[in-house]
Order: sequence, then C-alpha cells, then structure tokens
Amino acid sequence: MPRDVWLIFRRDLVLSLRNPAWIFIQIMQPLLYLVLFGPLMEKMVANTPGFPPGDVWQIFTPALIVMIALFGSSFVGFGLLADYRNGVIERLRVTPVSRVALLLGKVLLNALQALVQAILLITLAVLAFDLRAPVGGVVLGLVIVALLSVTMASASYALALTLKSEEAFPALLNAVLLPVLLLSGILLPITTGLAPSWLYTISRINPFTHVVEAERASFRGEFTMDALFTGSVVLLALAALAVFWGTRTFRRENA
Repeated sequence: MPRDVWLIFRRDLVLSLRNPAWIFIQIMQPLLYLVLFGPLMEKMVANTPGFPPGDVWQIFTPALIVMIALFGSSFVGFGLLADYRNGVIERLRVTPVSRVALLLGKVLLNALQALVQAILLITLAVLAFDLRAPVGGVVLGLVIVALLSVTMASASYALALTLKSEEAFPALLNAVLLPVLLLSGILLPITTGLAPSWLYTISRINPFTHVVEAERASFRGEFTMDALFTGSVVLLALAALAVFWGTRTFRRENA
C-alpha cells in the first residue's frame, strides 16, 4: 500500500505544482487577520483580564495556524467532486490501487500544503511582529496542524462523496465551520474571565477549542500534561474517526 499512497500523492502534487497560486489563495484570509486584526489585540491583551498567558502573537499566531488547517482542508472535497463529475473516480474503480491509498495519498498532500502555509505565516509573524516561540514548540505546533489537516481533509472527502452535490457541500460546510470558528476561540479566546458562563460551557463542548489551546500551549513552551493532554487526545480521536469515515466511504464508492 505505501507504493499506492505515493502514486496518488505524487499525482496530486504534480497537479498542485502546476498551479502554485493555491499557496497564497488559501493563506490570504489568516494572513489578513494576522496583519489587520493582530495589532488591534495588542492593547486588549495588555489591558483586559481573562486572556490566556503569553503575548498577543503567542495567542493569535497559533490560533491562525489552526485556522489554516481547519478551513483550508475542509474545502478540498470540491476537487474530489470535480473528479467525480469528470469520471476519474469511475476509472479508478478498475485499477488495482488500494482504496485506502486513494484517500491517504490525497490527505497527505493536503497536510503538506497546510504545513507550507503555516510555515509562511510563522515566518511572517517572526519577522514582522517579533513572535517569540521555542523551536520545539513550533515543531509540535506544526505536527498538530498536519494532523488536524489530515482530519479535516478526510472528513471533507467523505462528505463530498456522500453528498455528491456542489450546491449542498459548501452550504453545509459554511453552516458548520462558522460556529466552529467562533466557539473555538481562534479570533478571541473564550475564557471564564472574558465570556459569560453559558458561552464558555458551549465552547468546551466544541472539540476544536481544545486543539487551539494545545496549539497555544506549544507556542508558549508549555509541554506539561495539563496544557497538551486534552487537546492531543481530542485531536487523535477526531483524526481516527475522520480517517475511518473517509476510508469507508472510498471503499464503498470504489467497490
């Protein structure tokens, strides 16, 4: 199966390299948040009680990196829908390529794309806004981003193949992703010192809240069990469920 995964990965990588504009298109939204919204938070972090530890860039940059994986990887199902309409999925049914490899090859490329965009955003934050984060924490943060990208891409492909509709797919994603964005504390951290109790309680139900907190902890260099355990467990569970859903859907569609 590793050879099949590599073949699918290489095919999609070649197609991506022919149109490298994806690097800048997908990173544009978090980049604008970093440049235009980040400076507004500096005085808020300094003068408003309830923010998590760290300076504004240790709070905001890791959250935007999560945003890259969350949103960038959630819409990759559009490409699969195009393949489905053009008969690519139908042709793959007669090949000996592993059905699991069809998914894994694609999601690994999506993880690579998210990593490239995350590295670009971190580099800008370091050079332009004096982001200070330990190297080990940044590496751990990139691992979290890659795993989250695999999770969201797997779910996106599975959802696309389940719906098979270019109209229903974005409508459902937007309905889900907007509350996820607001409740995960990406733009503004949701803490007991800032949010009313009912909003804080709802945010704790959102699994991506814990992933964002783990990402922020890694950028602060907090490698303790309390800082990373919950977010890591939640992310691993989400990844396992998403990959299972994706592989099952690919096997069914390519049986």
